Amino acid sequence: MTVDDTSSGAGAEPPSEPSVHATPHHEVDHTAEPTDDPLAIRLEQLILGADRRYTPFQAARTAGVSMDLASRFWRAMGFADIGQAKALTEADVLALRRLAGLVEAGLLSEPMAVQVARSTGQTTARLAEWQIDSFLEGLTEPPEPGMTRTEVTYPLVELLLPELEEFLIYVWRRQLAAATGRVVQAADDDEMVDRRLAVGFADLVGFTRLTRRLEEEELGELVESFETTCADLVAAHGGRLIKTLGDEVLFAADDAGTAAEIALRLIEAMAQDETMPALRVGIAFGTVTTRMGDVFGTTVNLASRLTSIAPKDAVLVDGAFAEELTRTGDAPASEAQAAEEAAAAEKERENGVEPLAVPKYRYGLQPMWQRPVRGLGVVEPWLLARRGMS
Repeated sequence: MTVDDTSSGAGAEPPSEPSVHATPHHEVDHTAEPTDDPLAIRLEQLILGADRRYTPFQAARTAGVSMDLASRFWRAMGFADIGQAKALTEADVLALRRLAGLVEAGLLSEPMAVQVARSTGQTTARLAEWQIDSFLEGLTEPPEPGMTRTEVTYPLVELLLPELEEFLIYVWRRQLAAATGRVVQAADDDEMVDRRLAVGFADLVGFTRLTRRLEEEELGELVESFETTCADLVAAHGGRLIKTLGDEVLFAADDAGTAAEIALRLIEAMAQDETMPALRVGIAFGTVTTRMGDVFGTTVNLASRLTSIAPKDAVLVDGAFAEELTRTGDAPASEAQAAEEAAAAEKERENGVEPLAVPKYRYGLQPMWQRPVRGLGVVEPWLLARRGMS
């Protein structure tokens, strides 16, 4: 297979190469020119471990894939079209070959391979941006005498790269093991995709007003603190953080009890932090469709609506969630029932008999007024509260 002169010794470029970005409906050239900054190129070579050798057409041809599929993979990973600039490396060719090989072997369909590229690209793009911003701000502030932050970047990346790479693989394997475990425990094949979960939103109250009076740096610190607190609490108590939206986080849990504990701990943690606005949480329980690490469906929409009507420093849940808490014994069907059980137990003690089993409910549920919820009809929310530490 012929490639360009840097890899095969051929003296000329291919006579005609189709453009990555060319489509019959778009005639405007939106390609992004690869940088020619010397330091940026050195950093790229350091991180990728290879020099620029191929145009997109040459990379696709060398990998043995169609130009169309190569373009779809590239865009799915989140990269701008680059026309026919010689900007790709052996690593790009290898990645194309691996994805295409999974399709050829029948392990992935072509649309699924594109989804793999997209989910990986979106996740790692945010990770890479955060790491670079954080490391440069935290480790090179102020810059070394006589050096700019840009100049410090190369030795910093050189030192961190191998360690971060190993850690990334470790965390990914851990997460993959956890996700695989959840799948194999599903009751049937349908449950692997459409599962019954507790889904919750936690939302900072009055965040829009804060954006008007806080400096950008202060606002950034507040959001980072909020996201960190939420991520730690959700993980520590057995939930999964689905995504963060600045002033809001979306989390899920396999059971209502876990979600209830997470929600109340979030409220309590924010209430103890004087720098934080009030928090409100809405949770719903039901069938949820999962795609690319995200969740969709009526249950998710209901949780979002409940959050928008929840009082500050409070947790609102839907009827299905309340029923699930009652079914599992985490909450009484009513406070009257709990009072009757407690009274009966106390009477037995007065008669010299130790009750065999007195329910110890962790949570209480208070029915709220029924109200119409946009797009979902009339719902009866329940106010969730803690009845005592377990």
